Amino acid sequence: MGPPRGLLKHAEGPGQFYHARIAPAPDVASLVQHFWIVRWDLRGLESQRPETLPHPNVHLVIDRSEALVHGIHTGRFTRELTGKGGVLGVKFRPGGFRPFLGGSVSRMRNRTATLASIFDESSDALCKAVEEAGENDERAIAVVQQFLVRRWPDADPLVDRVAKIATDIEQDRSVTRVEDLLERHAITKRSIQRLFNEYVGIGPKWVINRYRMHEVVERLNAGGQVDWLALALELGYFDQAHFNRDFKALIGRSPSEYAALRR
Repeated sequence: MGPPRGLLKHAEGPGQFYHARIAPAPDVASLVQHFWIVRWDLRGLESQRPETLPHPNVHLVIDRSEALVHGIHTGRFTRELTGKGGVLGVKFRPGGFRPFLGGSVSRMRNRTATLASIFDESSDALCKAVEEAGENDERAIAVVQQFLVRRWPDADPLVDRVAKIATDIEQDRSVTRVEDLLERHAITKRSIQRLFNEYVGIGPKWVINRYRMHEVVERLNAGGQVDWLALALELGYFDQAHFNRDFKALIGRSPSEYAALRR
């Protein structure tokens, strides 16, 4: 499935970590992009706070005590890891959570909801079943897939349309403006804005900016020298200063500071 995107690389501390991304079964693939599992063992060590850039996806995250639905977070996502633990996540396709929610996904922007508030049931049984699966990834994912299948919503053809546009944004680096999408997807600017707010939870301009910023972080993580002005112009910025401000607001450091940290 390729490496995970959006991971901010800081100085790595000691400890044991495990990360997996697993493709969904065909019966849930229309709405689920993939499953992910993270485990850590920091017993006797200091806690760590990994940071991740936001994606245009809703996540269902399950640990031993609770299951929570995370809407799109416009800033960095941070979680403190202590002791020994793990989480299992469901990354829904862009727009893929809209049929479960039954309303505009924009109401979940920068919000986290309990499982009960969405599916009208406590998360106790689901968390217990996932915990009983232990470190058997296939068994744990099967539990969550069965949970989703039992609550599967009616088909919504707009999910595929939204996901196709989002994939286009992610894969085509030449897309730097909303206008770049209109003709190729036969949609007006007003319609694509309404569609993304309803299904993704945020506008297409934000999605474009975030995917382009993911690419910047990937380049910096790989090391090497960067022509900052050329990069800013390539990403659709009018000048380097505007790019620097956006990068620092999202990452917490200037581009040169982050690059120096990686080197």
